[in-house]
Amino acid sequence: MADRPLIGVSTYLESGARWGVWELEAALLPAGYPRLVQRAGGLAAMLPPDAPEHAAATVARVDGVVIAGGPDVEPVRYGAEPDPRTGPPARSRDTWELALIEAALAARVPLLGICRGMQLLNVALGGTLVQHIEGHAEVVGVFGGHPVRPVPGTLYAGAVPEETFVPTYHHQAVDRLGSGLVASAHAADGTVEALEMPSGSGWVLGVQWHPEMGEDVRVMRALVAAARSGRPVTEDRPGPGR
Repeated sequence: MADRPLIGVSTYLESGARWGVWELEAALLPAGYPRLVQRAGGLAAMLPPDAPEHAAATVARVDGVVIAGGPDVEPVRYGAEPDPRTGPPARSRDTWELALIEAALAARVPLLGICRGMQLLNVALGGTLVQHIEGHAEVVGVFGGHPVRPVPGTLYAGAVPEETFVPTYHHQAVDRLGSGLVASAHAADGTVEALEMPSGSGWVLGVQWHPEMGEDVRVMRALVAAARSGRPVTEDRPGPGR
């Protein structure tokens, strides 16, 4: 359908993925991400790591950008020494996704960061991270959950006005907020669970949890709505033979 905006989602790049008889390097994205985009009314496109100089051209071809969850952001990106509990770096992904974030902000393309994506958004704007917290990823490889409370009057609260129970899996969190960002939801322990750019700065939101692992589509639906409203109005172009 013509009114379904194209949402680009960043991906993993794994050296030894296996399927069928193959074990090869692969660009991967958990199926929950494209399914969430589709359920929210968008079309999903994968954005695997690329050279950062191609980020602006990539962003120009989509209506919205999602920076997906994944490995820890390398601490050097925010001027810190690695904690022993911080995972190994994913440098090509850090470089590519930071370039995507900068391009989306510059072009005012709607941007949603999920888990790692929220942390990377914070880092891109000069913020820092806590490298380890307890209680937000209690069993390795198993999503947990806890309630988050929105901050009234924020973009996030406009999409999800009530306290909700969210699927979560992370051991790092936002420490100092990046320039221009405000916290828009918190966990009971005070952890920043959502952050955003204030009204008038474009549609920019990060959530610490994993909406692709739950049933609530409101956050993604809000991104899709912003992406749809920001699309230029164009006339139908004639196809071949017309």
